[in-house]
Amino acid sequence: MSEVTTVPTHCPYCALQCGMNLRAGTGTELPVEVVDRPDFPVNRGALCGKGRTAPAVLSSRVRLTEPLVRRPDTGALVPATWEEALAAVADGLRRTRADHGPDAVGVFGGGGLTNEKAYTLGKFARLVLATSQIDYNGRFCMSSAAAAHQRAFGLDRGMPFPLDDIPKTGCVILVGSNLAETMPPALRYLTELKQNGGRLIVVDPRRTRTAEQADLHLAPRPGTDLALALGMLHLVVAEGRVDEEFVAGRTAGWAAARAGAMSHWPEHVERLTGVAVPQLREAVRMFCEADSGMVLTARGPEQQSKGTDTVGAWINLCLATGKAGRPLSGYGCLTGQGNGQGGREHGQKADQLPGYRKLDDPAARAHVAGVWGVAPESLPGPGRSAYELLDALGGEVRALLLMGSNPVVSAPRAGHVEERLRSLDFLAVADVVLSETAELADVVLPVTQWAEETGTTTNLEGRVLLRRRALTPPPGVRSDLEVLHGLAALLGWEKGFPTDPEEVFEELRRASAGGPADYAGISYRRIEEEQGVFWPCPEPAPGEPEHAGTPRLFLDRFATSDGRARFVPVVHRAAAEETDAEYPVVLTTGRVVAQYQSGAQTRRVDELNAAAPGPFVELHPRLAERIGVADGQPVAVHSRRGKAVAPARITAAIRPDTVFMPFHWPGEGRANTLTNPALDPVSRMPEFKVCAVRLEPAGDAA
Repeated sequence: MSEVTTVPTHCPYCALQCGMNLRAGTGTELPVEVVDRPDFPVNRGALCGKGRTAPAVLSSRVRLTEPLVRRPDTGALVPATWEEALAAVADGLRRTRADHGPDAVGVFGGGGLTNEKAYTLGKFARLVLATSQIDYNGRFCMSSAAAAHQRAFGLDRGMPFPLDDIPKTGCVILVGSNLAETMPPALRYLTELKQNGGRLIVVDPRRTRTAEQADLHLAPRPGTDLALALGMLHLVVAEGRVDEEFVAGRTAGWAAARAGAMSHWPEHVERLTGVAVPQLREAVRMFCEADSGMVLTARGPEQQSKGTDTVGAWINLCLATGKAGRPLSGYGCLTGQGNGQGGREHGQKADQLPGYRKLDDPAARAHVAGVWGVAPESLPGPGRSAYELLDALGGEVRALLLMGSNPVVSAPRAGHVEERLRSLDFLAVADVVLSETAELADVVLPVTQWAEETGTTTNLEGRVLLRRRALTPPPGVRSDLEVLHGLAALLGWEKGFPTDPEEVFEELRRASAGGPADYAGISYRRIEEEQGVFWPCPEPAPGEPEHAGTPRLFLDRFATSDGRARFVPVVHRAAAEETDAEYPVVLTTGRVVAQYQSGAQTRRVDELNAAAPGPFVELHPRLAERIGVADGQPVAVHSRRGKAVAPARITAAIRPDTVFMPFHWPGEGRANTLTNPALDPVSRMPEFKVCAVRLEPAGDAA
């Protein structure tokens, strides 16, 4: 890249996929530097600290630049050639298949992989390895919302409207999201909402920086969001606020959903949630009296063993009040990972084929098999979900190929997952840094990063975007597509795994054509010209103009067989693990603004570490006094799965019966040592957000 060249691209982190420009570094050790891109509509030039400092991870000082292979005599990871490393991976996968069968080989992907890489990884698993055992860490992101979307609307796209609609609506209920820390550039949409006269209700057990912006802050006990939504729906019915015309004309199943809500009277909900009845009534008044409104959820209500039903209850509230399928209204999910949306649409999820097709649908299998040039019956069936796959490692699953994920830090019951990874016969990891998971691998493959490769991602709005390669990667680094191409060739597939991302995308278009997530009408050219294209975007018939894409879904009909949205009857139930005398406090987890996910990349950036140097335990002054811990003092947090130790951060901004830990760090402060892997029965989402713990000063801990 010359000093005068500027390349438009997107941030490598969260699902906003903020637009940025890159130009050659001037007077720094970094090959590129970030320049504002004010014309991109999502962030309009704004970036958080993670985006501004993203080039720091491109430095050879912190990233992998050559393959590593574990020596059998010393157990050490040592440099190897690419030929040696790929041969070792192919041999490990081949031997496992020969000894134990194809399903003894697992594949674990990531929500940060581009659409092209996610598509190719799924194809590689099902064709080359012939395994059903593939899933990805996006299962931990928004799978409960996806399942609820499917049940209610017949289609899952995180947000059925653009972010730019948010400031124009009348009222937003934001449930379990701290946008000020997780997606700072998106906070402007809530600020503009209030400037335009709209109202903001925030539901969060902590008074976060986002909750401080709210007109009304509801602080329920973690694990009771379902009861809260049902209590609000009860009041909608009791106060005569149901939009009867909308319910009759555009929905089905209202009678059963109404019956479920009527057993959740306000006083009962107050006892369950801790939210006072007057606050419940005020929230209902604010939402119902607005001409338009939205409910937006994030991981708070979703990462629960009843997350699908919880999201369903909030959708029911939207449907009953007529705030769905209309302009400036509806339910939306704030996807977390950079390509969490596209990553599951195109084949790395255990039960899905490209285009969001179901793996157990004969027509879907026939279409994708036709694109791939194989017999439909040769495709394996659905496999295990993410945590179930990790739990099976070392048992039924003996070898694992892992790309772009760090479950040693990010998975629930992480100590157990680490043990399972160590028990494998063979582990290969492709990553940009030597993560905690990569440190356990038999082979580590160094792969390209966002600025060194071209590919598409799909942001939280369903907007398909294009990242353009801005610089040449180091000589010892290859792209994930090159890795999969090389492995496929060594395992007998000389064709079908191209390394050019645009060629892969052209095949992805064909594979998705006619599916729920139809990308057939999207091209690299259109993405560049239109600042992204919203799916579904089918290929036009001959002689017809290009499809414009679909920024707003469901305005005419929902994606169900009869066009009606479905109410799903739900009732509150307890968390999988309630507090008791031994573990009397609720732990919930989340993020801080300067770190991202498992921290594998952001913990290598000096500026971000200065802002957020390590884990902490946030607790209320009354709880701190009861256990005898002072601010900054190490506190031990015990759950039934293990112990974590981190400094106390005492604040009145959290409920007295709740503690909070960020989950970005490994070691003794690893929050996910404590979390509960209890799974939602529909989405298979683990219950990250609720588990029972006890606390004590670390010096007194057993």
